[in-house]
Amino acid sequence: MTEDSKGRGRRAAGRRRRKPAGRRRALVIAAWSAAAVVLLGGAGLGYFYFKLNGNLKTVDIDQALGTDRPANVDNGSMDILVLGSDSRGGANGAYGQDDGGSARSDTAMIVHLYEGHQKASVVSIPRDTMTSRPECPTGKGKSDPGGKRRQFNEAYTVGGAACAVKTVEKMSGIRMDHYIEVDFTGFKKIIDTLGGVQVTTTKPIKDEYSHLDLPAGPNQLNGEQALGLVRTRHGVGDGGDLGRIQLQQAFIKALIKQVKGVGVFDNPKKLFDLADAGTKALTTDKALGDVKSLVGFAQSLQGIDAQDMQMITLPVTTDALDANRVTPLQKESKMVWDALLADRPIPAEATVNSTGDKSAAGTVVQ
Repeated sequence: MTEDSKGRGRRAAGRRRRKPAGRRRALVIAAWSAAAVVLLGGAGLGYFYFKLNGNLKTVDIDQALGTDRPANVDNGSMDILVLGSDSRGGANGAYGQDDGGSARSDTAMIVHLYEGHQKASVVSIPRDTMTSRPECPTGKGKSDPGGKRRQFNEAYTVGGAACAVKTVEKMSGIRMDHYIEVDFTGFKKIIDTLGGVQVTTTKPIKDEYSHLDLPAGPNQLNGEQALGLVRTRHGVGDGGDLGRIQLQQAFIKALIKQVKGVGVFDNPKKLFDLADAGTKALTTDKALGDVKSLVGFAQSLQGIDAQDMQMITLPVTTDALDANRVTPLQKESKMVWDALLADRPIPAEATVNSTGDKSAAGTVVQ
C-alpha cells in the first residue's frame, strides 16, 4: 500500500509484472466499457506511448469530492464505477437528438475485484432507480443540493463523473477506487477493431429505437450491432431497463470470451489499433489517466474469465409513486453492499425478491 501526501493509505492501480519478450513485449490496456471488459493492447514505446497517452481524457474525482467519501478499506479488493454515457452531442448525435453536450449515465456498473483479482462481482444499477442524491459540485464554485427522491442517472447530468461517483458512494457506503467511462462511438470502434463479437440469440430481436434487427441463432455482431444490443430494451421482455441490463451482462461475458481467444498478441498492428481505439474511447479518473497506470491495472485483470464473474442487478422493486421507476429493496441492497465491503461473494438470497425482467434473461447466450 502506498500513501498520499497526507499519509492516508490508498491502493495501487495494479501490480507490475515483467514485460513479455519478443513480439509480446507490448502495452496492455484494460477498458471496462458501457457493458463490457475489454483487454486492449498496444505495441511500441516512444511515439506510440505518447500518442496513446494523448488519447486519454481524465477527471480528478479526488479533488472534486474532497474528504466527503467513505473510508478507504485496504483489504486487497478494488471497486470501479463504470459508466456508459448517453450523450447525444458530437459524433454521438446519430443516436438521438443533440442534447447540447449534457448526458445521462445510460449504463452504470460497480465492478468489485476480489483480493488477488482472480474473481469479480458486477452490480448493475438501473438508470431509473429513485434514490437520495447528495449535494454535488457543478463547477465554477456552484453546487446542486440534491434531494431524497431523485432518478439515479440524472446525477451524471447534474454534476458529471464526480456527482455519479458521489451518488454511488452514498448509496453503497463503498469508496470507488477508480472511474471509467466509455462513449457510444468509442464502443463501436473497439468492437469493430476487435473483429466483432459472436452471440447466440434464442429468439429474434428487433428494436426500431436502437436500430437492432437480429435473427435467432448465432450472430457475429459488428460495432453498430453490438451497440444496438447493449442499448436495446423495446425489443426484449416488457421493454424496460431491467431487461436491457440482462442483455448487457450477457454481452459482457461473450465479449470477454472473444478477447481471450482472439490472439491479438501475435499481431502488433492489431494490438496498437485496439489500444488506440480503447484509449480514445475512455475517460478515467486521474489515477488511471496515463498508459503506465492502465498497464498495471490491466495486468491485474488478466486472470479473470467470464466464469469468474458474478453479475447481478441491484435488488429493486417497482416504485410506489411511479410505476415506470424502481426503488432499491433496502434489506437486500444492504446484503449486496455489506458483502462487497467485506470482500465476500454476494449471497443468492439478496436477489430473490428483486423485480427483474426474467423474460429477457435467456434471450442471449454465450
